[in-house]
Amino acid sequence: MVTAKPEREASDTRPRRLGQLPAVGSDGARRELVRRIVHSPTFARSERLGTFLTYVCDMTFKGREAEINEQKIGREIFGRPQDYDSAVDGIVRSQASRLRQRLELYFQQEGADELVRITIPRGGYVPVFETQNTSVPTPADVEATLPSPYLSPLTPTPSVEVHPKQSVTGRWLPWGLSAVLTLMLMALWFHDRSTLQRPAIADHPLWSHLFTKNQPTMVVAPDSGLVLFHGMSGRDLDLKGYLDAGYRSEPAVLPQIGPAASLKDSVLDLANRRYTSIVDLKTILSLKDRAQTLGSEVSVRYARDLRPNDFKAGDVILLGSSEADPWDELYEHNMNFVFKDDYKGVFSILNRNPQKGEPARWESRRDDPQRTVFGVVAYMPSLAGDGNALLLEGTGMSGTEAGMDFVLDDAQLLPFLNRIRHPDGTLPHFEVLLGTQNMGASATQSHIVAWRTMN
Repeated sequence: MVTAKPEREASDTRPRRLGQLPAVGSDGARRELVRRIVHSPTFARSERLGTFLTYVCDMTFKGREAEINEQKIGREIFGRPQDYDSAVDGIVRSQASRLRQRLELYFQQEGADELVRITIPRGGYVPVFETQNTSVPTPADVEATLPSPYLSPLTPTPSVEVHPKQSVTGRWLPWGLSAVLTLMLMALWFHDRSTLQRPAIADHPLWSHLFTKNQPTMVVAPDSGLVLFHGMSGRDLDLKGYLDAGYRSEPAVLPQIGPAASLKDSVLDLANRRYTSIVDLKTILSLKDRAQTLGSEVSVRYARDLRPNDFKAGDVILLGSSEADPWDELYEHNMNFVFKDDYKGVFSILNRNPQKGEPARWESRRDDPQRTVFGVVAYMPSLAGDGNALLLEGTGMSGTEAGMDFVLDDAQLLPFLNRIRHPDGTLPHFEVLLGTQNMGASATQSHIVAWRTMN
């Protein structure tokens, strides 16, 4: 298994001297390109994706493209066993989709002027290196392509007789001005070209409504200590009980810790600990990256530290079902798909208004040999009506991960958003129920089970 990850030293991000650069299109140039990509800001928080890209590129450089396949990548990069079933465990497919998105983002932003572009065509994992047409225009080319108002300074003027007594400055001043104007026009041409090449990221149909420039979006990290309390005590806890915090202070004396502690002491100890899952941490980092591409940022708050007034303004993203984040209750009265855990091994999704052919509930059972789990993505109006809320819920960590994968993968998300758009192109608020399988606490490839839109 490949365990080495690219080192991110300061020296790696410095541009190489011109004499050190290999010829365009050579293996050296392509290796240099891979190095720049994996050490770029776009890949800074995605070391696994950088390792993925480095691996498939190295195999290509060695002429071993025929050996690049899903099974081998799963073993070498993601630590899957020798006989793992890639048809069930879709980790490579989901990560390849993210890698394609990151590559596209890199070549739209800091890599917009690269001479060579890397793509990984869908349906395979072999990278393709494509040379881009980045020839530098001559001043004449610039003059020919610019609108006429910009050409007037370069229009030939009648010759002027220079008298012998004219100063050197007077003789060279017109030529100097012409050179400056030419350089300015070339800079304008390059700026316009760069602008045309980059898509309007701010126009994303979903994220542009959740991340506003210069305005932080609150991301609520779920309380995994509360999940442990639910599981060990078998007690359901609503938002009011969560805010009262009585479940964390009974009895009045501090609980005992260690082998002599009773079950009740252990439950109280877990309830007072501040935990959140690795899946939620990964989601938060991904959301932070997405916010930065839109000129925004996230403000991460732990569920236990919030109060109702925190939800009265701005955009918010909530992670986890209500058993981990009771603040979901603020939005559930307008939702069709609602979670219900009996704490006896059955986690259900209630279907409040079943459509034709739909069941009244979907169940995720602990004893299910298929390990079926569900996730819900709910895009709702904010409580004050001046923003939006996004809920990513699941019948466990893998269900929440399925929701995260869905909203971060435009290959899945955009076809769905295009399907539910209003005739005028605006996006309605919506809920979508996803089905997937739990494989080692990770979600496999998900599919849409049902969905609803709101007026």
